[in-house]
Amino acid sequence: MPDITMLPSYPPALDGQQGDEAIPSHPLGVKPSGNALLATWSLRDAIGTFRLLPDELILLLLEHLDGSSLLGIGRTCKAFYAFTRAEELWKALFIQSPLDNFTWRGTWRSTYLNLPPSKVPTIDCSHLYSDVLYRPFNCAHIALDPYVTKIPPRNQIPRLPDLSVEDFHEEWADRPFILTEPVKAWPVYKDWTIGSLLSQHGQEKFRAEAVDWPLTTYRDYMADNSDESPLYLFDRAFVPKMGLAVGPPQSTPNAAYWPPACFAEDFFSVLGKDRPDHQWLIVGPERSGSKFHKDPNATSAWNAVLRGPKYWIMFPSGDKRAPPPGVYVSDDQSEVTSPLSIAEWLLNFHAEARRTPGCMEGICGEGEILHVPSGWWHLVVNLEPSIAITQNFIPRAHLCAALDFLSNKADQVSGFRKNVENPYQRFVDGMQEAYPDLLAQTQEELQKKADGKKRKWDDIVHSKTEEDQSGAGGFSFGFGDDSDVEVP
Repeated sequence: MPDITMLPSYPPALDGQQGDEAIPSHPLGVKPSGNALLATWSLRDAIGTFRLLPDELILLLLEHLDGSSLLGIGRTCKAFYAFTRAEELWKALFIQSPLDNFTWRGTWRSTYLNLPPSKVPTIDCSHLYSDVLYRPFNCAHIALDPYVTKIPPRNQIPRLPDLSVEDFHEEWADRPFILTEPVKAWPVYKDWTIGSLLSQHGQEKFRAEAVDWPLTTYRDYMADNSDESPLYLFDRAFVPKMGLAVGPPQSTPNAAYWPPACFAEDFFSVLGKDRPDHQWLIVGPERSGSKFHKDPNATSAWNAVLRGPKYWIMFPSGDKRAPPPGVYVSDDQSEVTSPLSIAEWLLNFHAEARRTPGCMEGICGEGEILHVPSGWWHLVVNLEPSIAITQNFIPRAHLCAALDFLSNKADQVSGFRKNVENPYQRFVDGMQEAYPDLLAQTQEELQKKADGKKRKWDDIVHSKTEEDQSGAGGFSFGFGDDSDVEVP
């Protein structure tokens, strides 16, 4: 098993380097569908009536089977053996019936069936041509270098040593940036490695997406997996689990870390113990990360890298701005659809995204911290095994956005405990007690925005009514002079 307690340096890409040079052959020999055009026969011919179904539908049907049924179908022919080896099938089975004691064996199938490598047969399926089976393998092995290097100067996220509170509020609250110095003073930056975390917390369970695993098990997974989208450890309860003290070192004995001064103002703190989830430990292998999303509840965020660099690509959002290329959003922005994995997005949309106005990119290295403004789309991918800490907060500049979100998008509010029945009212009450003048100012600003939208709507409706009256008996086709008016 590879040793990942020592984190390697990340080499720069060479000129002309291609993303597919290092992709090995599929372990079963499966090839992309295009190869079938020159083939004289295919293993698909042996699956009978099922050959009439597209590969996607075959996998969809297999998702309804249990493990023993998948094994039985896999024994009927080589084609079905390859289909039943699809890792997502076995990952779903494992998550549906998690085991308390198990050994990670490199794949979800081998782990679910408890098969050592010597018990996994090697079957030649080289005459099977399937994009559905080959694509996840291809995405799991693409080189990241071509996508994260040679960032155009216009796209580069600004880098600053540090930032004062005043400068942040006046100039930077709406802009991404990287600070290179504050994190280097943190004890966790000096002390934490994969090895040190294992020695102190190896048997502690942490949340990694849909599973809760001991850190030692997750370490084994990090070191030996071929997932298209590797599991990402993202634990909201790490502070009490690890017995950490968090806060300014001047007032917090044995503080493990603290927000830089420019991020210290956080109005969600008025909620006390009722505040939503806001701080997470993040650990993941190379290629793990987060697909495009906005941070919850209209909050801003900072992400501090302790080990292993991260590549970020970001876009501002707004009523008149389209989402990032390859990302599709419902009208109320409650549902986001994007490619299945980060790698698939990089392969298909990264070039277009890099040319899109507003795109910002950067690599946040060890000992650095990145600011994510409220409402910004962002995708992040680990370039090496990584450890990071992130925290969401509400600065003064985005208090209005947070109040608006809590009030008008209650169905999208997240992270609050069940006993907080009305997060908006609870937040207003907390602000009224701690910052009454600022709350009144912000509510007045929100009312002005609401009145402005109502006036726009009234203007559109009245204009349309007058046109109908003046044009009675006639016919016109077109959008008129108000076609560019934004409808709320």
